[in-house]
Amino acid sequence: MTSKCFNFHLHLTSAKSRNSKKLPYLPIYPSSPALITTKFNFLHMKTCTLLNNHHTQPNQTHNSTKFDEFEADPSLTNDELKPTTPNQRTFSGYEMASLWIGLVVGVPSYYLAGSLVDLGMAWWQGIATVVCANIILLFPLVLTGHPGTKYGISFPVLARSAFGVHGSHIPSILRALVGCGWYGIETWIGGEAIFILLPSFIKVSSWSQIWPWLGTSPLEFSCFIVFWVVQFGIILKGIEGIRELEKFSAPILIFLTFCLLSWAYVKANGFNHMFSLSSTLTNSQFWALFFPSLTANISFWSTLALNIPDFTRYAKSQNDQIVGQIGLPIFMGAFTFVGLAVTSSTKVIFGKLITNPIQLLDQIGGPITMILAILGISLATITTNIAANIVAPANALVNLSPSYFTFRRGAFLTALLGIAFQPWRLLKSSESFVYTWLLGYSALLGPIGGILLVDYYLIQRTNLNVKDLYSLNPNGTYFYSGGFNLVAMVSLVLGILPVIPGFLQKIGVLSTIPSFFVVVYNNAWFFSFFLAGFVHWILSIILAKYRNIVCEEFV
Repeated sequence: MTSKCFNFHLHLTSAKSRNSKKLPYLPIYPSSPALITTKFNFLHMKTCTLLNNHHTQPNQTHNSTKFDEFEADPSLTNDELKPTTPNQRTFSGYEMASLWIGLVVGVPSYYLAGSLVDLGMAWWQGIATVVCANIILLFPLVLTGHPGTKYGISFPVLARSAFGVHGSHIPSILRALVGCGWYGIETWIGGEAIFILLPSFIKVSSWSQIWPWLGTSPLEFSCFIVFWVVQFGIILKGIEGIRELEKFSAPILIFLTFCLLSWAYVKANGFNHMFSLSSTLTNSQFWALFFPSLTANISFWSTLALNIPDFTRYAKSQNDQIVGQIGLPIFMGAFTFVGLAVTSSTKVIFGKLITNPIQLLDQIGGPITMILAILGISLATITTNIAANIVAPANALVNLSPSYFTFRRGAFLTALLGIAFQPWRLLKSSESFVYTWLLGYSALLGPIGGILLVDYYLIQRTNLNVKDLYSLNPNGTYFYSGGFNLVAMVSLVLGILPVIPGFLQKIGVLSTIPSFFVVVYNNAWFFSFFLAGFVHWILSIILAKYRNIVCEEFV
């Protein structure tokens, strides 16, 4: 793109060279002073262009509908990274909603509210916290989904607009690492379901004894690997296979969830026991728990709030992507109610509180009931895991090296890294799950989301130059400084730094830290999201003013 500053300056430079009294218009020879002036002016025009090329003018629209209209750099694209064509826009509002049902109905969602009650909240406080968090999260989800539908681009490609064509690797890889961790957690849950189906004499054998160096038993680890292999067969079908899986799984999952709720209601003679669960916290203790819990619940889907363009790029329209996502708070609230209702009923049915649904299935009994329950858990796990935790890391790896990585290769590496995260350690307690895992990674994803939204809506004004998203031209809109937007990089670092002391204390590296950093860590997503976004906005405005001053001086 040739900036307005460049065009305007080129015109005036030519006029000055011809009309100036000091430098009359002369033929240019190698030793001519006019040549020196011309070179000097060219350097200033180049500087002006580079300063200006990352600010698309608000009145310019670059919504390319045909990718073949321009020639993309092969190091920045392949079939997975190209903008989607109209024929690929197959996600209706119902199918977007089905995607969220498949994502919500799963063991982690069931376990989440139970964790809050386990930490001392009343049942209604746990549900209210979850619903409130998802209402807040709905805004970045819809806003980030907009460019995916408008331009047909995935999250790594969108990240190029704010971070640069090379700088986009940083946010996409950070998102990918979190996805790998979640993939491991979900796969471990599926492995637990397989473990339950094993005969009792195998589950009490020496192979079920924990190996300290591994952190789990070889038998449970083997079940984890079996479920890992089963999932990968579905992954190979790609995004269309995921769409079909979510579409047809949604009604099945709703039915099975209703069956589980009905079973608990009948066996416990109602949900009076759940309604009697009161908070064990004082007023000050509740608020001290509420804000980190709210942050943790936002962090739960903040991963999708970043890479939602990976799905909305397949939506038929903006209306479809918005309508399909509005149901998230409702779905999360309803399933949280189911999780708490069933968990509280176990106290009446079995005489003890069973917060883990996998362990609950082991207590239900009856071969047919158990098999159906295990199949339901497996289906819920697969629909959540593949959509939420494979697509983003696979696309990040494709973006890293389009010539080598395909979606399948990226998915395979993601699955391998999921094992390396040792998910059985992340799920060892409610505190480690909420405070270490969920809050910890929110410090990485919060600033990325803030920078992306500020850049797209306040700086780019929703107008992207699709051609330059796939270009390594030094004058390209998103090439910035060697392919990196230093403003975005500085903003990202400043958004993460204040959260680090709290994280180090949580994992035991630091024994004590100032109370300010404790508060920052407990509100990691909010703090990093708004801080990074604000810094990015201010620095971009300063740079824009500097650009204008430079341009005016040379005009």
